Amino acid sequence: MYQQMIFVNLPVNDLDASKKFFTELGYTINPQFSDDKAASVVISDTIVAMLLTKPFYATFTQKEIADATKTSEVLVALSAESRQKVDELVDRALASGATPSGRTQDHGFMYGRAFDDLDGHTWEVIWMDPAAVEG
Repeated sequence: MYQQMIFVNLPVNDLDASKKFFTELGYTINPQFSDDKAASVVISDTIVAMLLTKPFYATFTQKEIADATKTSEVLVALSAESRQKVDELVDRALASGATPSGRTQDHGFMYGRAFDDLDGHTWEVIWMDPAAVEG
């Protein structure tokens, strides 16, 4: 059965630093789709973050590239299997050079935290009680 995938393309200032950051979060780099201009970060079977140097990113758009440290261009939200996993991932990100983004959201049935990566892209990590989703 076909599973649709998502490829999030993000411009980065320092490709090597960004690769190191995401591998420290526990993700892998797919060398088949990585070179000196891009890195393919495998987040799951259906989610890949493509980290692109800014000059390479510019070849895909005619728009100005946003400075994510000053302008919000995207919020990437990842699910987590538990509240503990939310904390583990965000804490690992912060220890690897990310900065906190926003406040912890705790609504009982839903829990989330966010961080800005090395280039200012905001990543939200959320857990939702499966019982709340079902009904």
